[in-house]
Amino acid sequence: MADHLLSDRDLDLIFRTARSYNCWSDKPVSTTLLQAVYDLARMGPTSANCSPARFHFCVSTESRERLAACVSAGNTPKVLTAPVTVIVGMDLDFPEKMPVLFPHEPSARYWFTGTEALLRETAMRNSTLQAAWLMIAARALGLDCGPMSGFDKAAVDAAFFAGTKVETNLLIALGHGTEERLFGRSPRLAFEEACTLL
Repeated sequence: MADHLLSDRDLDLIFRTARSYNCWSDKPVSTTLLQAVYDLARMGPTSANCSPARFHFCVSTESRERLAACVSAGNTPKVLTAPVTVIVGMDLDFPEKMPVLFPHEPSARYWFTGTEALLRETAMRNSTLQAAWLMIAARALGLDCGPMSGFDKAAVDAAFFAGTKVETNLLIALGHGTEERLFGRSPRLAFEEACTLL
């Protein structure tokens, strides 16, 4: 088991010294690297392997400008300067993929029929989880991340998901961060403050 533990350097890269970046170098991010990030992230678990996240990688100037028009003023420069911003959507049609993703339970597609609240809760919870897997994968492969929630959801949905049942969950800037506008590490709750042993 010990042979499979990550090194301290790896843990620093993914968690301890990793930061949420606001400014970015102009170093490009290749399609091959984005595919590698997704190929790692897709292996992370979701409930019943439902995998409702849909990732729109805004790489072109046009797509980043279109997205920038939908975000808060504080996030506009992040979207315009990051080489990639990912729109993490949640597909409310995700049960249609269940026969492929959860083949040992033929009834899985119908678990959400007539239960809009459960459908939305499952899509939100698991697409958020997949966004976290994506950030871990990106950091593991040498990219920096800048997650964002300051945006007009209706505007992003209209600009990028019109005519589908996908809705926006959150945004993640990806690239190689710079120390400009990098804030000091904010405090975290101690184990005793956030955790209970039952």
